[in-house]
Amino acid sequence: MPARDLALLVEAAKAAGEVVAPFWRHAPEHWDKPDAQGPVSEADLAVDACLRDILLSARPDYGWISEESVDERDGAAERNRSFIIDPIDGTRSFLEGARTFAHSLAIAENGRIIAGVVFLPMHDRMFQAAKGGGAFLNETPLRAGAHMGMDGADILAARPTLAAENWDTPAPAANRHYRASLAYRMALVAQGRFDAMITLRPTWFWDIAAGTLIAEEAGAEVRNAFGDHVDFADTDPRAAGIVVANPTLRADIHARLSPTGLSSRLAIQ
Repeated sequence: MPARDLALLVEAAKAAGEVVAPFWRHAPEHWDKPDAQGPVSEADLAVDACLRDILLSARPDYGWISEESVDERDGAAERNRSFIIDPIDGTRSFLEGARTFAHSLAIAENGRIIAGVVFLPMHDRMFQAAKGGGAFLNETPLRAGAHMGMDGADILAARPTLAAENWDTPAPAANRHYRASLAYRMALVAQGRFDAMITLRPTWFWDIAAGTLIAEEAGAEVRNAFGDHVDFADTDPRAAGIVVANPTLRADIHARLSPTGLSSRLAIQ
């Protein structure tokens, strides 16, 4: 079943790329969401509608969790399998005309991801994974890097992440890099282009669901900032931060993070 579900996600992601293309660099209408949740555009909504039509037509018994729409069908909360969708991950970058936005599509079964796709339509890069089947970029197998510790590691993170107050030891001597899309950051770690990604803020499931499986199938570990697995069946669709790296590096990151700093930074209201 994961392989068939993955094929469906790949098909839907390609369709999403066709929907988004006419909006890219053509000044789509956009506005800010309430509570400082960032921008949303007419392109986000068009892609969401496209994905919802394709995916729920094919799997009407699956639940629906999306950044841009809610599942109002009877019994939605009790479904064992659910789509977890970010129509455009990196909307702000999309609106600025950057190429590194992504469509992030995943399927969760009883809280664990069994199929996931991160598609960058402007680069034609399809990161994909099915549970137990490995991770791929288009047809190329992915393998996470083998860097052993934080010092000297290439880490995808926002600037405040490596600030001294977040770490029990002096701030790690890592090389910081940044990409706007969380899903793409996770895929880049799976590809081995970067050693780790870290975010120390509450993180929506739709930003990380697909990337979680892709990274895990490439040999990385994915945990929240406290070192726990993310339960994608939780009624609050947010993780307490996220850390992605090979097992040795991931353990070093968690050994050096400050519990005191995390508790204040990651309080989820």
